[in-house]
Amino acid sequence: MIQRLCIIGVGLIGGSLARALKAAGAVGEVVGYGRDAAQLQLALELGVIDRAETDLAAALSGSDVVVLAIPVGAMESMLCAMAQHLGADTIVTDVGSTKGSVVAAAERAFGAVPPRFVPGHPIAGTERSGVAASFAELYHKRRVILTPLPQTDPAAVAVVRALWQAAGAEVVEMTVRHHDEVLAATSHLPHVLAYTLVDTLARMEEHTEIFRFAAGGFRDFTRIASSDPRMWHDICLANREAILKVLDRYAADLAAVRGAIERGDGAALLHTFGRAKKARDEFKQ
Repeated sequence: MIQRLCIIGVGLIGGSLARALKAAGAVGEVVGYGRDAAQLQLALELGVIDRAETDLAAALSGSDVVVLAIPVGAMESMLCAMAQHLGADTIVTDVGSTKGSVVAAAERAFGAVPPRFVPGHPIAGTERSGVAASFAELYHKRRVILTPLPQTDPAAVAVVRALWQAAGAEVVEMTVRHHDEVLAATSHLPHVLAYTLVDTLARMEEHTEIFRFAAGGFRDFTRIASSDPRMWHDICLANREAILKVLDRYAADLAAVRGAIERGDGAALLHTFGRAKKARDEFKQ
């Protein structure tokens, strides 16, 4: 059991982790830190945290594990602020959607990535945000990726692994670079496409009618465009190299589909759509 867990940023992700660990009896005290006193008070009232702190030193004091559940764009400044207040044995992990930028931020903040810093990323979430949207089942049967470095303490990795397993997740490990390439394709690109499609349609003259008659397929595909724009702004800039690579690949394939439609090449369209259906059906199994 983790005796004292400090969550920096008690929103959907951090709040859901706190709820899950409490439900599993895997944590003693949960301390929430943030700059929004109203959100911290709400977290207290909801029973998500046991103590709220707006003073960082007080929040970190005596904590066995610290979870950074903040936007990737805010990681470096937070790590710099934490550096002088961390205990020698405190384990730090994060939930950032990009790992290369987080590791680089830790290097700049500490001079070198501390052995007890374990980069992590839960592959879970909803389009909603804030502690009021948190729920204990968010991580059930979801994957969490850890990206330990060669110098990372295996004992710290084991603690973070056990933390996520207690929350109901399946934990896997991969390198930082591989994580960012995979997530660029499977998460970051879909969000870029959803935001761009909705923005394109919203700026068309007949947009009111377009949205009025939008069916289930449109709602399903664009649901993630309701996610926090600031968070995805940070992710796109933090993982720009990998996102640009997969975005260029997608743009080329989209141009090929456009060409097939322009030529009236039904065979090419059927081949592409059939191949996509087969891949998607296999993914569902």
